[in-house]
Amino acid sequence: MPNFSYGSLFLASDILVGVLAGVAVLVAILGFIIGGIVKKKSFEKEHGSLEKWKSDFRSEAVKEGEKIRKEAILEAKEQEIKLRNDFERESKEKRVEIQRTENRLAQKEDYLDKKEEQLNKRNEETTRQQNALKEKQAELDRKLDDISKQHEKIVQEFERVSQMSKEEAKAQLIEAITDEAKRDAASTVKNIEAEAKEEGERKAKEIVSLAIQKCSTEQASEITVSVVPLPSDDMKARIIGREGRNIRTLENATGIELIIDDTPEVVIVSGFDPVRREVARIALEKLIADGRIHPARIEETVEKVKKELDQQIKEAGEAATFECGVFGLHPELVKTLGRLKFRTSYGQNVLRHSLEVAHLAGVMATELGVDVNLAKRAGLLHDIGKALDFEVEGTHMQIGADLCKKYRESHNVVNAILAHHGDVEPKTVEAVLVAAADAISGARPGARRETTTNYIKRLQKLEEISSSFKGVEKCYAIQAGREVRVMVKPEQINDAQTLFLAKDIAKKIEEEMEYPGQIKVNVIREWRATEYAK
Repeated sequence: MPNFSYGSLFLASDILVGVLAGVAVLVAILGFIIGGIVKKKSFEKEHGSLEKWKSDFRSEAVKEGEKIRKEAILEAKEQEIKLRNDFERESKEKRVEIQRTENRLAQKEDYLDKKEEQLNKRNEETTRQQNALKEKQAELDRKLDDISKQHEKIVQEFERVSQMSKEEAKAQLIEAITDEAKRDAASTVKNIEAEAKEEGERKAKEIVSLAIQKCSTEQASEITVSVVPLPSDDMKARIIGREGRNIRTLENATGIELIIDDTPEVVIVSGFDPVRREVARIALEKLIADGRIHPARIEETVEKVKKELDQQIKEAGEAATFECGVFGLHPELVKTLGRLKFRTSYGQNVLRHSLEVAHLAGVMATELGVDVNLAKRAGLLHDIGKALDFEVEGTHMQIGADLCKKYRESHNVVNAILAHHGDVEPKTVEAVLVAAADAISGARPGARRETTTNYIKRLQKLEEISSSFKGVEKCYAIQAGREVRVMVKPEQINDAQTLFLAKDIAKKIEEEMEYPGQIKVNVIREWRATEYAK
């Protein structure tokens, strides 16, 4: 095989490519020259010689130019005619407008001339009137001077006749007017307050009556009985047990004292805690029904009753919230609320009382257009502290407020609880409604029991407070202590002072006494003139 390298092969291929490119260029040049010659022959064959074609083209261009010039001249003349016509039309319109404007100006000039003439006449009339007024003013000044001189003479004559100076007469007149104004002011205040009180009482009676109508509750209060009946007196010995072990076990398990005396077929359950008392009562009834009474059975029964009672308490609280439509309470609040089922106040069941207050407050809130849910919630919880007042120190208002704060109730609810007996100033309308509903629920006939001793003490205190004021002659507490009539001495108390005396007595009663509902203070002033014909 002949010897060769890749470099010599590439060099030979490059030379061959160059030669081929040169040949292609020469072929293209020859083709262009030949094409030009062919085109020239074809043009001369179609148009003759080139000179002849140029001559024809020039003559045609001259003809076309002449035609274009004539058309341009004609178009310019038409444009000139059109512009002349437009100018003449606009000029005519301008002349008409100018003529119209001149006519308007002429009319305005005539109107202004007439107006000027009228103004001149008015000015002349005004000048005459001013001169007449000056003359009348001068005459009035002269008459006033005469009146002043006559007034001074009359005042001097009065001072001479009455033997009193002008300043003294003025002071006496001011004093008389002041007394009359005071009497009129007192009378006006009395009338305004009477009208406002009458209207307020009418509206309040409407709202309260509507609330009471919508709140259906039992007329007679529920009385919790802590007496367990026995089938026979033999059961007392079994309850006491050998050496008293049964009764001690029952008392230790429930924290309640059992009183077994000579009363036939009855055992009295005594204790301050109403829930414990209820546990002891139910457990004792179950033991009596079962018949097996011994320490082990007693403890078993008490534990069983406690669980059952816890469930009843929870269900009672849930039923109360459902009945009022109050939701979102903490479970512990619901359970504490259920304990009120076994708590009474003056013989009134506290849970029923709380439900009644919630309904009344809700109805009144609806009538007044305030927050119904807040009124119901505060009304339901206002006495919740009474469920714990046997276990925790403090008033039931403070105990309930602390409990609600603990379980994150709103500030308005806490304020309503604290303010429902007037110990704290109410901050919302709903708090006032809760206090009013509480008074209505506790003061309605048959709601609560009150001992004769406390009733008499309250009437005596009411008469004592009324008699402590100066000018009071007699006073009487009537209508079961809901009204006090005060007789005053007419020579010491006038008509205007009776109004303020009634306010002072009512204020002192509010500060020093506790009572359900409201007390009407009626101050009576009577003047009698007596004479004997002989």
